[in-house]
Amino acid sequence: MIVKLESPVAYLTLSSPPLNVIDIWMMDELASALAEIESRNEISTIVIRGAGNSFSAGVDVAAHTPDQVSTMLEKFHAVIRALVASKKVTIAVVHGHCLGGGAELAMVCDLVYSTHDALWGFPEIQLGCFPPVAVTALASLISTKRAVELILTSKTISGSDAHAIGLVTQSVDSESLDAHLNQVLDRLRGLSPATLALTKKAVYAWDAIHFDKGLARAERIYLDELMKTDDAQEGIRAFLEKRPPRWKNR
Repeated sequence: MIVKLESPVAYLTLSSPPLNVIDIWMMDELASALAEIESRNEISTIVIRGAGNSFSAGVDVAAHTPDQVSTMLEKFHAVIRALVASKKVTIAVVHGHCLGGGAELAMVCDLVYSTHDALWGFPEIQLGCFPPVAVTALASLISTKRAVELILTSKTISGSDAHAIGLVTQSVDSESLDAHLNQVLDRLRGLSPATLALTKKAVYAWDAIHFDKGLARAERIYLDELMKTDDAQEGIRAFLEKRPPRWKNR
């Protein structure tokens, strides 16, 4: 991961080509960077984007194995919780693949700007799993019916469609993405970091309570029930072995 501080903006770039898959090492890097940035009063805004041709294709599937899944979930959700609790304005800048944990990382940011042709989705159901952050918070962003469709069918949508349903703040042409981001940053640079932080606190006061409780419950279901099913283990093995899963319905 690449960290660049240009007060009052901190830029975090996911850098694990070709698809910026989020492994446990990157989770630790993100958590450390977010903690450091949170302590800097001169920083008001965090921009998260992906290097190369994608934002992120999601969390490393290999980290879902029984010996790693608990640690993976703890570390990834620590990053999510840090973003949700951050006093900084958080901005996700999305292009290419934005899937699974990558989409969860983007969706919890305050502002999300995407290219029209970016690919958004939550494919975890194909592995016999579910996306805990999305099952907790996606419905509050785009409505229950739309969230259920994306999560249960693993349907992928474009950045334009993600904007139309409220998952994305604005979608733009690929060539305009940086210019659009800079326009937003120019507006934020002229504002008080303290006022921005307190306004964020007020905006999310109600949702923050429900998100924390909801995510904790989703984690328990994921670890105590889902990961103990034969189908969850089969889905992960099948993906790693590059073959279709053979579901056992148990």
